[in-house]
Amino acid sequence: MTREIPHFIKGRHEAGASDRFGDVFDPSAGEVQARVPLATKAELAAAVEIARDAQIGWAATNPQRRARVMFRFKALVEENMDDLARLLASEHGKVVADAKGDIQRGLEVVEFACGVPHLLKGEYTEGAGPGIDVYSMRQPLGVVAGITPFNFPAMIPMWMFGVAIACGNAFILKPSERDPSVPLRLAELMQEAGLPDGVLNVVHGDKEVVDALLEHPDVKAVSFVGSSDIAQYVYVKGAENGKRVQAMGGAKNHGIVMPDADMDQVVKDLVGSAFGSAGERCMALPVAVPVGEDTANKLIEALIPEIEKLTPGHSLDPDAIYGPVVTAAHKARIESYIEMGVKEGAELLIDGRGFELQGHEKGFFVGPSLFDRVRPDMRSYQEEIFGPVLQIVRAKDLEEAARLPSEHQYGNGVAIFTRNGLAAREFAAKVNVGMVGINVPIPVPVAYHTFGGWKRSAFGDSNQHGMEGVRFFTKIKTVTQRWPTGEVTDQSFIIPTMG
Repeated sequence: MTREIPHFIKGRHEAGASDRFGDVFDPSAGEVQARVPLATKAELAAAVEIARDAQIGWAATNPQRRARVMFRFKALVEENMDDLARLLASEHGKVVADAKGDIQRGLEVVEFACGVPHLLKGEYTEGAGPGIDVYSMRQPLGVVAGITPFNFPAMIPMWMFGVAIACGNAFILKPSERDPSVPLRLAELMQEAGLPDGVLNVVHGDKEVVDALLEHPDVKAVSFVGSSDIAQYVYVKGAENGKRVQAMGGAKNHGIVMPDADMDQVVKDLVGSAFGSAGERCMALPVAVPVGEDTANKLIEALIPEIEKLTPGHSLDPDAIYGPVVTAAHKARIESYIEMGVKEGAELLIDGRGFELQGHEKGFFVGPSLFDRVRPDMRSYQEEIFGPVLQIVRAKDLEEAARLPSEHQYGNGVAIFTRNGLAAREFAAKVNVGMVGINVPIPVPVAYHTFGGWKRSAFGDSNQHGMEGVRFFTKIKTVTQRWPTGEVTDQSFIIPTMG
C-alpha cells in the first residue's frame, strides 16, 4: 500500500477524515511514493480551535522560555540535517547539497527568533506630561497561519513559524501537498524541543483548506508564498475577512552585465543562479542583460561551454549539478515555454527539452536551455518560467538595461555586475525592484533583514522575517499612565495635551 503522510494536530499524527488525497511523487523516478490527505473545512476548524486554546498558555509563557524552545529546536534540526536533506531531496527533487541550503536559510531565521526577548521590547517615555508616563508593548495576535510553496519546503515554513511562535502566537501550517514530509518533520522536532501541544499544527490540503483559513474568524493573520495570481487572491480574500496578509508572488529577476564586469565570475554566478535547483527558485536569475553588443557576444561565448557541462542527475546523487523538477506537469509547462520562445523568434542556443537520465527515464528531468535575442514584448519573457532556462536580453546602455526590471510586472530581485561603484550605487537607488544584488546573483537578505519584492511579486505592506516579521505577527499596545497623588483636579472636557 502507498504510504500516507498524516496531519500533525495537538502534538500527534492525525489521519485524514476526508476521502480526498494528493499524490506525492519521487521526481527522480517519476513515480508516486506516498499520498497526503486533503483536509476538509471541518478538520481545519478543529485545528484552529485547538490552536486557539493552546495559544493562551503559550502567550503567557515568558519570552526567555519561548526562546529556549527555539534554541532547542535549532539544535535538533542541526542534529537531523542529513536525514532532513535527503527527505527533502526525495520529494522536491533538488540535490542534497541544495536541500541543506534550504534548511540552513530557514534555521538562520530561527536563530534570529531566538532573540525574541529583545525583539519584543517596547518603548518608554518618562514624564511625557505632569506625572504621566507612556509606554508600549508588543503582544501576539493569537492564531496565525502560513501557506507555503513546494520549492522551499523547509526554509519558508521556518521563516514564518519561527518568528510567529517565538512572539507567542499559535500557528497553522498548510504546506505544499507536493512535498509535505519535511514540514511535518519540522513540527515533530518543535514538539521534541518542548513546544506545548497545539501551538504548531500542520494541516495538509488544497484550495478548500486555503479558503477555510482565509475565512475563519479566529485566524488573525496569513503569510503566503507562491504564484502571483494566487498571492493576489489570498491577499484580497484575507483582507475582505479582516486579516493581516503578507502574500509573496512570482518573479522574473534580471542580471545586468556591464562591460567592465568580471566575466569569469559573472558566468559562474549566472550558471549557478539560473540553473541551480532546476531554476525552481523565486530568487533565481533567469534573465541576463548584457550592456553593449561586445559584452553580449563575450558573455554568450563564455556561457555556452559552461552550460553544456551541466547534466541533471538523481536528487540523491552527490555528483549531480541539479535534479529533476517537481512534477510531470511542471516539466511539461517549462518545455511549453521553451517552444513558445522559439515561436516568438528568440534564438534557442541550447535546447534542454527531451532530456532523459539513464536508468531513470520516467524522471521529471529538464536539461538546461539558453535563449539569445529575447525581446521584452515576448510572452516567454514577460511570464515566470520557473525552470532551468536562461534568457539573454541585449541592451545598448545602462539606462535601457535598468528599464527592463523597472518596467517588468514582477519586482522581486535584480542584480548588477560591475566594477563601477558609482554606477552600481545609482542603479540600486533607482531600480524599481525590492531586493538588489551588486555582484551578488541571488540577493536574498540575511535573516535579520527582511525579504520582499515589489509590484506583482508581493501583495501587502509587510516583508518576511527580520523586524518586519516581528511587527507582522504582533500588535502594538500603548499605555498612558498617571498615579494620582490624592489631589482632585477639575473635570475637563478638553482633549488632554502635553503642551
